[in-house]
Amino acid sequence: MSADSEVNGFGSWYDLKQGDEGDLWHRTLIDPGLLGALGDLSRGTRLLDVGCGNGYLSRRLARRGAHVVGIDVASALIRRALAREADEPLGITYLERDASDLHGLGDGSFDVAFANMSLMNIPKAKEAIGEVGRVVRDEGRFVFSISHPCFDVDTRSSWCLEAPAGVGEPQTICRKVTAYREPHSDVFPWMDAAGKVIARTTGYHRPLSWYAAALREAGWAIVNLAEPRPTEEFVGRRVAKEWIEAIPLHLVVDAWRMPRHRP
Repeated sequence: MSADSEVNGFGSWYDLKQGDEGDLWHRTLIDPGLLGALGDLSRGTRLLDVGCGNGYLSRRLARRGAHVVGIDVASALIRRALAREADEPLGITYLERDASDLHGLGDGSFDVAFANMSLMNIPKAKEAIGEVGRVVRDEGRFVFSISHPCFDVDTRSSWCLEAPAGVGEPQTICRKVTAYREPHSDVFPWMDAAGKVIARTTGYHRPLSWYAAALREAGWAIVNLAEPRPTEEFVGRRVAKEWIEAIPLHLVVDAWRMPRHRP
């Protein structure tokens, strides 16, 4: 989450929105793909949650036996994660950190890192990918979910329905995308159920080739890409379930830390 997410009570609103399981969109669309890519982590796995927000996934994985450190640049969200840790101690360490500068975390000190929909909110994402590469051990993993760079280009992409060619044929579902190739930023409003703007945060679009180059430069090798499908529970949103069945809005990347060169 970005540093400007404390205005207008955003931290408390977002904490309530995500709760202990994640909101509907995360819980039923994004998280199953991310958690599926992480797989069954062995007890004692040293795990870094990059952009942990209120820590709901940190807690979920700590309950499975992982030793978790959660970092986020937003102090309001870290305070709420710490409050939840105080209410239910799970041994999680939460730190206010910019992901591009993980000072205090040692080289190779984690087995696995994950970032759930946070890399798009980090201005210095290339440096963050490098820092994660530093603190994860050789042959460790980095799993992250992002808005799909090909189909969800901030405010420059939208749904469109094409009229059927013949009588009785279904409409064609498609996405209109512009400004894909060049990295750029955009400002997003966060609104409550009544449509009131709680805060505005900055997001960053980068094309697929950007992620591939940044990962390779930091010593990561992409081993799998997944495009999460909506679950049966995914209902009640503006975007119909069948639309996201046709065109994915999210991407999960699974990367492996290549061994560092040794003398």
